Amino acid sequence: MTTIRANASGTRSIEISEEHLMTIERYSLFDGLVDSNGIVDESVLDKLKLTVRSLLESSANNDKSLLDLCLDVIYNNNMKALGLENLIALYREWSSRTYKPSTEEQPQ
Repeated sequence: MTTIRANASGTRSIEISEEHLMTIERYSLFDGLVDSNGIVDESVLDKLKLTVRSLLESSANNDKSLLDLCLDVIYNNNMKALGLENLIALYREWSSRTYKPSTEEQPQ
């Protein structure tokens, strides 16, 4: 469990679990989320919320891990643009540490 800072003063934080990060990876939630300018603002957070809501509505099996990610992180009352920026940074760090080569890259 990792804690990310959700606001500039550091008075609000959100707990992020490995399961949350794996769910982000499974659904590729951050792919194409941030524009080329690299700025994470409230509109980017709204875009993520709409994407996740669409996934939940279209999912026939209602993935519990996606629902947990929504309740615990994305729709958390403390989640603001800075929190999302810190979550993206945490995810990038986590994914670089847990990189698994594809079958094409593995030695034969």
